[in-house]
Amino acid sequence: MTKLISTRERGELQRERRAILATPTDLDRKATKDIAATMNAVLADVFALYVKTKNFHWHMSGPHFRDYHLLLDEHATQVFAMTDPIAERVRKIGGQTLKSIGQIDKMKHVLDNDADYVEPSDMLAELREDNKALASRLREAHGICEDHEDFATTSLIEVWIDETERRIWFLFEASGRPDSTGH
Repeated sequence: MTKLISTRERGELQRERRAILATPTDLDRKATKDIAATMNAVLADVFALYVKTKNFHWHMSGPHFRDYHLLLDEHATQVFAMTDPIAERVRKIGGQTLKSIGQIDKMKHVLDNDADYVEPSDMLAELREDNKALASRLREAHGICEDHEDFATTSLIEVWIDETERRIWFLFEASGRPDSTGH
């Protein structure tokens, strides 16, 4: 039989459980809160970009199928490789990270593409723009982490910015079309 507990008891139990997960850190609470929030938003985007990249990888067609299929598989692998270090970084500083697809959906900026068919060139262009937006969000996260002197996270972010810029470059060169800014 399940024991009913009061709201006060439930609150105390939740505080105890949070304390168990609160990894000790020399960062103050505000830093942990700010960094965890920004990195969880990045993590949501990274998961969404991974799924979108795999979607386009699976649904690629046309005369450049093999090259694009392999390129997108490589990109998806690289994007997915970011997920665990981001989540673990949040936990290392005493924060909590994403727990569900629902949370990812609420926090992500990357738009889904559920179309039955997308032209290969449009796939590349869409992923290029999504990666550009991710690079921008990574730079914003870098600034927040830098403001709180979380140099370990800024160091990781710098690598991810470089990898993201490489994906943008490859998607641009593969598509042979200028981006929306004319660059």
